[in-house]
Amino acid sequence: MPPRGPRLGERRFRALGTDCHLLAVEGSGERLDVAVDHISTAHRRLTRFESESELSRLNAAAGGWHAISTDLEALLQAALRSWEETAGWVHAGVLPALLAAGYTRPLRLGAGLAHPPPEPPPPLPAMLSVRPGRARLRAGTALDLGGIAKGWLADELAGWLAPNCLVNLGGDLFARGGGPDDAGWPVRMAGVTLLLRDQGAATSSSQRRSWSSAGGPKHHLIDPRTGRPSESDLAEVSVVATCALEAEMWAKTGLLLGSERAPLVLIGRTLGFWLERKPRAVALSA
Repeated sequence: MPPRGPRLGERRFRALGTDCHLLAVEGSGERLDVAVDHISTAHRRLTRFESESELSRLNAAAGGWHAISTDLEALLQAALRSWEETAGWVHAGVLPALLAAGYTRPLRLGAGLAHPPPEPPPPLPAMLSVRPGRARLRAGTALDLGGIAKGWLADELAGWLAPNCLVNLGGDLFARGGGPDDAGWPVRMAGVTLLLRDQGAATSSSQRRSWSSAGGPKHHLIDPRTGRPSESDLAEVSVVATCALEAEMWAKTGLLLGSERAPLVLIGRTLGFWLERKPRAVALSA
């Protein structure tokens, strides 16, 4: 008989508003189940669509200090670092702009009514303060942690789940180890299959979460300079980086910057990137 390949544990489920996929070579089923529970708990804590979530309670308490969990504290610190590293392009404080654009509930239920956009958000460090066990938002501001949460969670879980695993949270992923064949984890991005080992990847797209309104088509990627959905000429940006959070951060930044400026920023800050213009694919770099 030919030798058996390594045992591969797998879980597929919905959480964080997206499809989640966990794979672990020689990983225990119990550990995979704990990871699923952890992601589901994170969803309940971080969703902005439930008034009793931890994030919603923090937003509702804007103007004063509010007690937060260790996980939310770490995530808020990651949001502040992302804002700093991207010169403000990745901005967690765009929730009022998302609501004004009509993204008031999960899009499977249909978009809400759009309203005139608010003023662009202030710099994130000016609206968010974080201390051990507590945080404060400036009155009149609110957070949406979206992709930052998925990238951060993918990195955290991959470090815990197994030495050889893939954590994919709606396309924000971290590939740890060499995969089932030790050649790298196969990941489909930008129309090609990549083999990733100890690397993160993410795709930012204005096409996935989009809707129509009386004022024209809208999408969820807000330009923090204007407080409106981005008018970038890019439809999609995919990035490979040292971790999922870095990949998410630079994919979003690249899309918001547009096709002329994105390569200038992404070269040297990523391990590879793919840009897709509206309506056709263009630049490729690795």
